[in-house]
Amino acid sequence: MMAAPVDIGSLLRTELVEDALYRDEGVCVLGVFGKSAAQAGSAKESLINILADKHIFPLLGAEGEAGGPGGGGSIRAYYSQESRVLYLVLSSVLDSRQLLRACGRLSSGLGHAEAHDFWKGAEKEHCLQLLFLFSLCHVLLLVHPTCSFDITYDRLFRALDALRQKALPLLRGAIKDCPVAKEWKMNCRPCPPRLLFVFQMNGALRVSGGPGLGGNGGDGGGGDKPKKHSPRRRLQHALEDQIYRIFRKSRVLTNQSSNCLFTVPANQAFVYVVPGPDEDPISSLLGQLRANCALRENDAGTPTPGPRRYQQMRHSNRQPSFNVETSGFSSSGGQLVDCTLKEFLWQHVELVLSKKGFDDSVGRNPQPSHFELPTYSKWAQVACRLHQVMIENSEDELSLKVQGQMKVLEGFLDADAKFSENRCQKALPLAHSAYQSNLPHNYTTTVHKNQLAQALRVYSQHARGVAFQRYAVQLHEDCYKFWSNGHQLCEERSLTDQHCVHKFHLLPKPGEKPEMDHNPPILYHNSRGRSTSSCNCGRKQAPREDPFDIQAANYDFYQMLEEKCCSKLERINFPVFQASTPDPAPACDEATRPAEVAPSGDADRLKEKETVTHTPGDSTGLSLALSLGQSTDSLGPYSEGAEGHEKRPSVDRQASTVEYLPGMLHSGCPKGLLPKFSSWSLVKLGPAKAYNSLTGLEQPGFLPGSAFLLPWDVVIRSRSEDDAGSVEALDGGPSSWPAPNKAPAGKRGSSGGVGRGRRRDDVARAYVGFEYEDSRGRRFLSSGPDKIVKVLGQGGAKEPATRALNSDMPLYIPSPAQGRGIKPHYAQLARLFIVVPDAPLEITLSPQVQPGPPPCPVFHPEQAEVVLPPDGLWVLRFPYAYVTDRGPCYPPKENQPLASFRVLKGILRANTATSPPQ
Repeated sequence: MMAAPVDIGSLLRTELVEDALYRDEGVCVLGVFGKSAAQAGSAKESLINILADKHIFPLLGAEGEAGGPGGGGSIRAYYSQESRVLYLVLSSVLDSRQLLRACGRLSSGLGHAEAHDFWKGAEKEHCLQLLFLFSLCHVLLLVHPTCSFDITYDRLFRALDALRQKALPLLRGAIKDCPVAKEWKMNCRPCPPRLLFVFQMNGALRVSGGPGLGGNGGDGGGGDKPKKHSPRRRLQHALEDQIYRIFRKSRVLTNQSSNCLFTVPANQAFVYVVPGPDEDPISSLLGQLRANCALRENDAGTPTPGPRRYQQMRHSNRQPSFNVETSGFSSSGGQLVDCTLKEFLWQHVELVLSKKGFDDSVGRNPQPSHFELPTYSKWAQVACRLHQVMIENSEDELSLKVQGQMKVLEGFLDADAKFSENRCQKALPLAHSAYQSNLPHNYTTTVHKNQLAQALRVYSQHARGVAFQRYAVQLHEDCYKFWSNGHQLCEERSLTDQHCVHKFHLLPKPGEKPEMDHNPPILYHNSRGRSTSSCNCGRKQAPREDPFDIQAANYDFYQMLEEKCCSKLERINFPVFQASTPDPAPACDEATRPAEVAPSGDADRLKEKETVTHTPGDSTGLSLALSLGQSTDSLGPYSEGAEGHEKRPSVDRQASTVEYLPGMLHSGCPKGLLPKFSSWSLVKLGPAKAYNSLTGLEQPGFLPGSAFLLPWDVVIRSRSEDDAGSVEALDGGPSSWPAPNKAPAGKRGSSGGVGRGRRRDDVARAYVGFEYEDSRGRRFLSSGPDKIVKVLGQGGAKEPATRALNSDMPLYIPSPAQGRGIKPHYAQLARLFIVVPDAPLEITLSPQVQPGPPPCPVFHPEQAEVVLPPDGLWVLRFPYAYVTDRGPCYPPKENQPLASFRVLKGILRANTATSPPQ
């Protein structure tokens, strides 16, 4: 006999040494399962103690007991060789101790669906363990903590029957080599097990009775005739009828017992109600005292079966005793005596041990069912093989196939998941309709995300339950699949922030032609945006496509127009990359510096500045003021001394002939790199007299009265009147204008005044014009950051260029010819017109553009400073688009201030030219 119960796995792995007296005798396998209430002791384990009349299972549970790996239960075994009964007790999450352990395994942040999967996994594990018991036991005992039948067992047994039918071929293969009879191998069980029910009296039944009846005696009432059966027995009969009716209706029980998951006896009791405790604790104590005294008096001559400590503990725990029960229900009023639990169960066990078996088939032609009483060794071999396949979850092929059959349980056990599945499946078409409503044929990622959010809102209004998240993921996948299957719009944006209108496509390779029928199609980007722009010199206008790359925006379009207009004009070419290898490479991104707002004042920048030479028209290595050591107060907008020169980065270092700059040159680019093409253009329209101040610029597209350049009067001095190379403040500021009726300051100690005619000869008039052009080709000149040139009648512009030269001019201003739409229409700075007079005057051009708020870098031509030769009408064409290594600098949005998009002041600087020695 075993000293203590052990786990079924441990029992099967170790070889049990049986007594020679019992080795060849058959063993009855009794399985116990069910639920337990929230109380200290488990009803299932205490019943085994009662049946064996020994303290086998601890009432408070074993300290080392643990559940299964998935939060489920375990099967513990106890083998009583004397009585030839093997007890198998199943503990699961339906027991309070196992439920607490399973709750401890759940993490705090577990979602609803994950927690549901955890509990359903434990329930499926419980079903597999139940099927293990139903495949090995002769008698099964279902223990329930109340005296009412739990209807959910009907669904559970139907699920087990379906699982058994699915797994039966696999189980046959598992035990085909075991030393048991053919019927056992065919049906995978020793016999159709008989199921018995044990209910606990929980106070639902209240009757008054005499002492010693424990509340379960005869009916009260003085004149009533006593009943033949006690209330407890009548309750047992009622439960039997109810259970049999339910199982017959659901076809869990049929006429042929061999086809059923289990059987119930037709002419024997299969329900037992354990009497509950008394309500009055004092009466209970007195009853126990009388029972103990009765035991002493009656059994004085014979030893008490079992230890006295266990007998007293059973009484103190108010568990029914066989002796007390037998004496407590002796008939004094004509009632039949109620049997004990051991008597109730042993009549079924005796049928097994006597090898009679169960004849539970009913109907007109009942078919006998198979029955086999194995020895323990034979039973252990079958149980070991089934345990490997059903419980251990090994990597064996049969075990994996049995686990794959667990899906059949979902339709029976997971009713809430089934409801959730149906609910979510109905919500999916509604969500799909919400996603596809008002959709264009092709759309971008932003539209896709917005529609998907709308679809998820509709889905969340209708979907419920544990399948919510899974179907939400499916909705994501369905919407993405719909979008990517021919509805995905090209995500590329033009340099003017317009989307490509083509669906997802590939770009043609060099020399490859566009191909619409290819999947995906091979096409050039196109936003269907068209604008009108002028050529480099401004004399010819032509429509242009919305550009998607910097070369098309700032070079190719102007090169096309140059062949028709400006090809024969004199120009100053900016330096570009000259390859010394047949396969030059673009500069690596690691070489680029972080973008800056503007070049900062570093000492080395000033030293580099001293090496700058101006070509063409090189008259001085530096401005004369610096070369002669004079004060820099006369340098206009750069009167801060060295800081003014720091704003012009040096590019005179030896340029690389191996690596080229992939984008445009700006303050954040590494030194010594040049682009393959210049985004700027500087051409000469003709001599200074080509501009007529009375008629203005005679070019197409200008608004009426806005084609007049602003006059810029620069004071000139001859060598005889001042030091060689002296410089006035030639930036057009107030200091450059001579005081009325006063001669310009000459040498110290000079005498004599200069007449009015002399003053006119000392002033040279240049003309400057900042030209803006909108997308419709309408052009106009600006005289300040917020003012448009407007000349009425003859005479030209009267306002000087002082304000425009001393201010940061905006890169974008609102067009004076706004369209009908609400969105503002901007004009962009396109050209700078400079009329350099035929005079001893040197005008230096150094444009710097910051096309966005900080940290946007400052863009400048490949030659930072260009000295314009005298007697010429020069046109500087600004880039159409500005691009950094981080992407394009888009035109301003409605909520962005235009002052952040600017051309830095100091774009022009005037110096007097030194006369060559005679």
